[in-house]
Amino acid sequence: MWLNSLRKKPYPYTLSAETLILNIFMLRLKPFLIAVILLVHGIASAQDESSPVAPDTTEPKLPLWELGLAGIGLTQPAYPGSENRSNLALALPYMIYRGKYFRTDRGTVGIRTVKTPRYEVDVGLAGSLGSHSSDIEARRGMADLGTMIEFGPRLKINLRPLSKDQNYSRLQLPLRGVFDVSHEFRFKGIAFEPRWVTETDLTDRWQINSTLGAVFGNGELTDTFYGVAPSEVTPTRSSYSSRPGLIALRAGLSVSHKLTVDARIFLSVRMDSLTGAANNESPLIRQNSGWAAAAGFAWGLAYSERDAVD
Repeated sequence: MWLNSLRKKPYPYTLSAETLILNIFMLRLKPFLIAVILLVHGIASAQDESSPVAPDTTEPKLPLWELGLAGIGLTQPAYPGSENRSNLALALPYMIYRGKYFRTDRGTVGIRTVKTPRYEVDVGLAGSLGSHSSDIEARRGMADLGTMIEFGPRLKINLRPLSKDQNYSRLQLPLRGVFDVSHEFRFKGIAFEPRWVTETDLTDRWQINSTLGAVFGNGELTDTFYGVAPSEVTPTRSSYSSRPGLIALRAGLSVSHKLTVDARIFLSVRMDSLTGAANNESPLIRQNSGWAAAAGFAWGLAYSERDAVD
């Protein structure tokens, strides 16, 4: 039955690298969490369709949902300040859903609670790859760093465009609890990651996104990365009590190219700096800067006939 709702006309393909990474990350979580997300998805898809929505004549409508295939290669430091890396390469199906409340679009996987022309509030997810301490020279003999998931509210403030061609410029202020998926969702602390995000269409086929921000953590989160207990002391690793505060400054850039109306490739790079970080004296910090990168493709296969709710 749902095949009857497939969109048969092309539309402006706007899947971003951040959205794709988040969607693929979600597919790697434990099955019962996926079930919860799908349940919320089902509730959101049954939302009231009678609410009036002002027509948007400035840009074409996107579909309510889309399905496709994606492949990605991702590399990042095991943690900020580590000289070792975590890597991922895989190909998986993805889903984008742009409902009134539940959304997996523009770097969001979660529930949107408030939407005005200037402000938006959502409750969503983010995550990072885990690492085995046996593969990290500075952490050998310590507990592994599991796959982390972040969950909590985010305030987005829309700013004036920097140019007439810019799609959007906004501040994002997420405050999220951090949980270790690999160890029964153990609470690991609280992260605050304010950042300035821009998205610009250079041409009909090229799009560029930039981010500039920082990540802060409470004492429990910084202790996860940088604390060394007396029982973990070695001849080359001294005891250390971490402090809450700045974890890293971050700047990112991603470029995507539309090959066809359905297919897109992308490259994303992020630079981290630990200059001024609260725990620069930790023996687990081996370098003052780091980088992360992702490259991949997305191929849209099916789109809803119904338009998205913005």
